[in-house]
Amino acid sequence: MNQFKIGEAAALLGVSDDTVRRWGDAGKVRIHKAENGRQVIDGRDLLLLLREPEAASALASAFPLAKASARNRFTGIVTEVVKDGVMAQVVIQAGPFRVVSLMSREAAEDLGLEPGMLAVASAKATVVSVETSPEG
Repeated sequence: MNQFKIGEAAALLGVSDDTVRRWGDAGKVRIHKAENGRQVIDGRDLLLLLREPEAASALASAFPLAKASARNRFTGIVTEVVKDGVMAQVVIQAGPFRVVSLMSREAAEDLGLEPGMLAVASAKATVVSVETSPEG
């Protein structure tokens, strides 16, 4: 079974180590000691937290979810907007994720996109590739 240290679980959830510990104290997630004595959380137990609204970015509340078919939403800060004649490249840093969007220059201007502003990138694709670690 996959087990994650408190820090690893926190990074996956996008919260602090202390938040994960508080969730453990409150009974939201089961934290136990591994054979090596470290506190760990089983991967299956993390699944429950990933569905919790608290595990979403605190910034996400600035953008209430409208009805949309795209479920992969990344709330973050625009770090770069590069415009040329017809197209624009917009880079958003959403927690540990760097999301790059290509759109028309007109769309970027209509949205008023500029570095430092809060934005949400949503993604919908027909193909999703999955990788695992060599140990896993």
